[in-house]
Amino acid sequence: MARKYFIAGNWKMNKTAAEATALIDAIKAKIGTQTKVDVAVCPTFTALDAASKALKGSTIKLGAQNVYVKPSGAYTGEISADMLKEFCCEYVILGHSERREYFKECNCFVNEKVKVVLANGMKPILCVGEKLEEREAGKTIDVVSQQVLKGLEGVSKDDAKNVVVAYEPVWAIGTGKTATPEMAQEVHAQIRKNLAELFGAETAEDMQILYGGSMKPENAKDLLAQKDIDGGLIGGAALKADSFVALVEIAQNA
Repeated sequence: MARKYFIAGNWKMNKTAAEATALIDAIKAKIGTQTKVDVAVCPTFTALDAASKALKGSTIKLGAQNVYVKPSGAYTGEISADMLKEFCCEYVILGHSERREYFKECNCFVNEKVKVVLANGMKPILCVGEKLEEREAGKTIDVVSQQVLKGLEGVSKDDAKNVVVAYEPVWAIGTGKTATPEMAQEVHAQIRKNLAELFGAETAEDMQILYGGSMKPENAKDLLAQKDIDGGLIGGAALKADSFVALVEIAQNA
């Protein structure tokens, strides 16, 4: 099975419900019915209802930026998988570097979330990546491999087909810095090797691995030309319809 490119927008803590609707309407007008590339937008929790309604009738999928591991209960400020499913969320971003850094999420907690998302029929986008000091110390492969292996520990081969991995070098997020296509490919190839260790080469070959370090229209073509880069988890460029649409169009022609 040939892998499809996948362009997913991580809106982070941006856009009110009204702003989310306006952005989706602008994106939909250009690429709302194409099927060559998988496309998703991941707004903040308060915009999920509006986004879900705005996406109706399009091929663009809805994702969330996080989930909690418990189905319900006294967990003030948290969101359950059932709550996400109510808005027809298909994807959930997990283990983003900002969650790991600011909210101290460890590999084992991220692993719990991966399993909860899969058990509820949604697809995790598991984020992995090294900090600048880890790269400079030559630890990139070790750090990323551990995040992949621990993050997907106990996931079945069947469930693995619904997992997306996003490699995001932390030093390249929101900084304007980007790994060279060759640097990114080296890590993507390692991730696919890790996936093969866990699930076998055939399953690993079918899994999408996204690049999440400041991909934008100017560098997307060269990144997507790499053998193991299957798309992008897009931050800043996802907040403007023109740049997000441009990325999808570049992937369509890659």
